[in-house]
Amino acid sequence: MNSGENCCSESSVVDMLVWNTFQNDARVKNEAETLAGGGYHVAVHALHAPGYTQQQEFLPSGVEVIRHGRKQGLRLLSPRKHTARRNRLELIALLLSRLLTHLLMLANLVKRRPDVVHAHDVNVLPTAWLAAKLSGAKLVYDAHEISSGREGYRKIGRLVAWVEKAIMPKAAGSITTTEARAKFFARAYRMPRPLVLQNRPRLVRVEGDDRLRRELGLEESYPIVIYQGGLQPGRGLDRLVEAAAKVDGAYFVFVGGGSVEGELKALVEKLGLQSRVFFIPTVPLAELPYYTASADIGVQPIENTCLNHFTTDSNKLFEYVVARLPIVATGLPEIARVVKQHDLGLLVPSGDTKALSAAIQRLVDDAALRKRFSINAENASAELNWEEQEQALVSMYDSILTGAA
Repeated sequence: MNSGENCCSESSVVDMLVWNTFQNDARVKNEAETLAGGGYHVAVHALHAPGYTQQQEFLPSGVEVIRHGRKQGLRLLSPRKHTARRNRLELIALLLSRLLTHLLMLANLVKRRPDVVHAHDVNVLPTAWLAAKLSGAKLVYDAHEISSGREGYRKIGRLVAWVEKAIMPKAAGSITTTEARAKFFARAYRMPRPLVLQNRPRLVRVEGDDRLRRELGLEESYPIVIYQGGLQPGRGLDRLVEAAAKVDGAYFVFVGGGSVEGELKALVEKLGLQSRVFFIPTVPLAELPYYTASADIGVQPIENTCLNHFTTDSNKLFEYVVARLPIVATGLPEIARVVKQHDLGLLVPSGDTKALSAAIQRLVDDAALRKRFSINAENASAELNWEEQEQALVSMYDSILTGAA
């Protein structure tokens, strides 16, 4: 992207906040690098995990990464219990433990005095809002989720909604991930509809890689069914394991980690699926396309357990498209819209293990159908990639900083 195209970015500083270690957050990385490519000076403030992350580093794109605290980063790398499963006292203790890290972020932001403070999700929104107020910066809010209706936030949903309703309409710019979520925020908070930037990956072509077969030592020529992403409640992963028991002639691979990983592995052992179902820990973003492209079928079995799930389309859906994989996915509105529009695969009802296994078996058995969906995915990937939408982010920033927003 030509930095000379916009009039004000060369002297403008953007500080982003995210509540993770910024090692595998593709969306935040894409946004930061797009703005850096547009001439902005971008820093991402994230969580530090001693022994796993650097406190400060510069990416090849010029994006600066500043990490804060210690315990929170380590806790997120090795979660002991999902937020939804904590009792009230545990939640209070967790919130208090996070306060110090937020204060560290706040102090650093105020000292740096950026032109824009960009909050990625509600867990950093109050800190970003206060930092913007104290430093005189513009506030941009990027709602990756509908957090008030999120699986892991059930016990604090009302508080989350109150925070967002108080701050989001006042932000200089707002962003979300799907049209359904944009409509929700506009209606619920009586504000203009946010800019929609889908969770699309950059267009990376990987040819003829057999990473999964080599790494796992797979001897049969069975098609490989991949699920990649967080292993969290409400994503239909127990049903996927159960479906694997009913599908003949296929390997199943989970790439990623999360709070239900132990339960899934126990279920695999209980069903005697150790020779066909495998788990690979979270891999670096740069390596993920090689794992994805070495599979044969991408699956997204998310369940309609909350409003956030109902309105999602998810990173993995677009990652499968760019990897040219045929897809089996839950037919929730935003997912179904993408799959149907481009004829990318088969849709199944939420929570229906029988339908899930039948759809996977159909693709396993029909190489010609897999080929058809794969060709369609390759064609769709020319549109469904990050590069095709990133200019909208730069345009929004230019409008905010020139006062045209």
